[in-house]
Amino acid sequence: MIRFAICDEYEIWLREERGLAGSSVAALMWEARNFLTWQIDHGSGGLAGLSVVDVDRYMDLRAPKLTRCSLKSVAERLRSLLRYLHITGRVTTGLSGHIIAPTLYAYEGVPSVLHRDQIVAVLERARKDETSAGLRDHAILQLLATYGLRSGEIRNLRIEDIDWRAEAIHVRHRKTRASTSLPLMEPVGEAVLAYLRSGRPVTDAREIFLRTRAPYRKLDKLYSVVRRRLRDAGVQPPGKCGPHIFRHARAVEMLRVAVPQKIIGDVLGHRSTGSTAPYLKLAAEDLRAIALDVPGMEVLA
Repeated sequence: MIRFAICDEYEIWLREERGLAGSSVAALMWEARNFLTWQIDHGSGGLAGLSVVDVDRYMDLRAPKLTRCSLKSVAERLRSLLRYLHITGRVTTGLSGHIIAPTLYAYEGVPSVLHRDQIVAVLERARKDETSAGLRDHAILQLLATYGLRSGEIRNLRIEDIDWRAEAIHVRHRKTRASTSLPLMEPVGEAVLAYLRSGRPVTDAREIFLRTRAPYRKLDKLYSVVRRRLRDAGVQPPGKCGPHIFRHARAVEMLRVAVPQKIIGDVLGHRSTGSTAPYLKLAAEDLRAIALDVPGMEVLA
């Protein structure tokens, strides 16, 4: 069918002409397949009759289930497809400029954050679970609470990334392609060692944290792990309750003891101080005493 041919050619164009990363290509391709299927089945006349009305109807269909940020992403992905269809002659009119996306303002959303007593409660509850999953989850939570690591950084930690003699932990930041060597704090070291000795399955896998059931491979995600441990401890933060809230909490703790923004960014693995700026809003009561170095640009491009 024609939509399959278009998708194959579009994917090649994204990879070879635009040089996009695999994750970006995957997101663009999902939207392309979804839109082309919808247009052929429900549009006014296939691609030949594609109009602004069709584009508006598709966006209206997608909008109710999406946040403003997600809707903006849909609009950007659809613009890319429509530009491709126009430059390849499949659509005679350039429609990409007619897609209206919501305006997102810099630092407009305040992320969820945990308080220190809540973190202690979650760690203490997990520590009492001496099953394999409990030992693993307690070590993961210690890493989250102590260093504010990203989910992927924890899932990709390997056996050789912990230098027990030097008491250091080596973290690779895939998002920035940088690496950081952090001191191995005692609670973290004890939790990881307990898991390695008594909870981790016997396997050739080099990643530290694995599934509790065969096949024993690294965890796909940490969201369900964190959500379950928060629930078990009776902690119900507002908003999202994934691993990132520990990252937010760590940033705020450092801010409140006057750690410079640059050092906070180094610990969190940020490439620039601008990436650290959103966390500053989480300590609103402290901001009056701090000279913020926040970029003047108010609207995200």
